[in-house]
Amino acid sequence: MLIETELTPNPATVKFIPGRVVMGMGTRDFVTPEEAEASPLASALFGLGDVTGVFFGGDFLSVTIAPGAEWADVKPDVLSILLEHFSANMPLFTPGSADAIVVPAEEEFSDDPADAEIVAQIRELIDTRVRPAVANDGGDIIYRGFDRGTVFLRMQGACSGCPSSSATLKNGIEQLLKHYVPEVTEVRAV
Repeated sequence: MLIETELTPNPATVKFIPGRVVMGMGTRDFVTPEEAEASPLASALFGLGDVTGVFFGGDFLSVTIAPGAEWADVKPDVLSILLEHFSANMPLFTPGSADAIVVPAEEEFSDDPADAEIVAQIRELIDTRVRPAVANDGGDIIYRGFDRGTVFLRMQGACSGCPSSSATLKNGIEQLLKHYVPEVTEVRAV
């Protein structure tokens, strides 16, 4: 089995492509060892000690390491865990765990029903234009809400904590949304 690797704009994160489906639907972002307990694979990766984030995408996963850790030291161990997991066709999640996106309650927004058409346009643009590009970089972006011209988005995977994520948000995503949806005045990360 061959697992391809790709660098991402975030130097702390590498994208791993196992050549098979990772998540059938949705994504899952693990930012703590406790969250990773829902997945034997994520848990094993966090068990390396230098791993601070694991993100499952459709056909890839991204692994983030701690400041001061070096990919030259960590990458062979990550590849070993991934090879063992995928070669043995092990389950991605422990039985009974939720395998969909988990968003903490404090980040929940409630859109105004009067903005339904605007929100639909924003979601369509994010799903068709933004998410595929962000997935190419080993991450994901999740719509969280729209309030008085401001769009709230959550960055995941390689995009979370990436030095260029603010530029992507402001110069890329915000400009795109403003162009197609005049009601949008700002984009913010949550």
